[in-house]
Amino acid sequence: MTARRFDPLPGSPSLLGESPFWHPQESALYWCDIPGRRLERWDARSGERHGWPLPSEPGCCAPVLGGGLLLAQRDGLWRFDPASGTRALLCKAPYDTQKQRFNDGKADPLGRFWASTIHEPRDVPAAQLYRFARRELVAMAGGATTGNGLAFSPNARTLYWADTPAHVIVAFDFDLVHGEISGRRVFARFAPRDPQQPIEAYGGRPDGAAVDVEGCLWVAMYEGQRLVRLSPAGELLEELPLPVRCPTMPCFGGDDLRTLYVTTACHGRPAAERALQPEAGCVLQTRVAVHGLPVNFAQL
Repeated sequence: MTARRFDPLPGSPSLLGESPFWHPQESALYWCDIPGRRLERWDARSGERHGWPLPSEPGCCAPVLGGGLLLAQRDGLWRFDPASGTRALLCKAPYDTQKQRFNDGKADPLGRFWASTIHEPRDVPAAQLYRFARRELVAMAGGATTGNGLAFSPNARTLYWADTPAHVIVAFDFDLVHGEISGRRVFARFAPRDPQQPIEAYGGRPDGAAVDVEGCLWVAMYEGQRLVRLSPAGELLEELPLPVRCPTMPCFGGDDLRTLYVTTACHGRPAAERALQPEAGCVLQTRVAVHGLPVNFAQL
């Protein structure tokens, strides 16, 4: 593993931070606290942090072309205005909100918004990957329990999607012009935890992901206390150990897109673990040698 120092952003930890993105026009980092039902923002210039309470869990967020944010919450997709704190409904949730909610998601390079769901009973693989464009929500893939790790290759020809409990990342051929996916295949598979092994020996399961300019996929390994960097062929290139057990998603930011931010979780973790890992729930940051891809803006 490559030893690297990760520093926490100021402010109180989130319960379960997710979906970070760097807003280039604001020099600010946004992220969601899912069980905390909050949207968070950290201004890199002033160092100030601000949050907005929400009426239901935000699974993911993305900047919108023309201003504001798109929030995928349990009850649907919303356009959010940070200046006023108001929301406008774009589309109701297409599932039973007692059993599912939106989870990981982001916009593609042409502004279509893609969002996964999580099937909370975890008894059947009923989670879906949806595409939102022209105010229409369409199911594009399924067969997962916790849809996660959405990412696009630099040439926009590959879409990545993970099923966290299954310990697998799949790849699709992506038709950017038409917004269609095909050719589903296993991109990377990770060993599940042996019930007899200590958690310190567990490598984790794939959660959120980000892509760099070399086409490599950076994956947060939940409960594995590490990030992994995978080549475009799915080969393990690098492992970065973290000071917390449960990273949830990386993203690239800063003016040069060489600051790596990682959201993490403390929700539901054992008291002994939290005592040893006071930075759990914080957003961690470090500098890396390779540039990341800029965030895509959703087009409504």
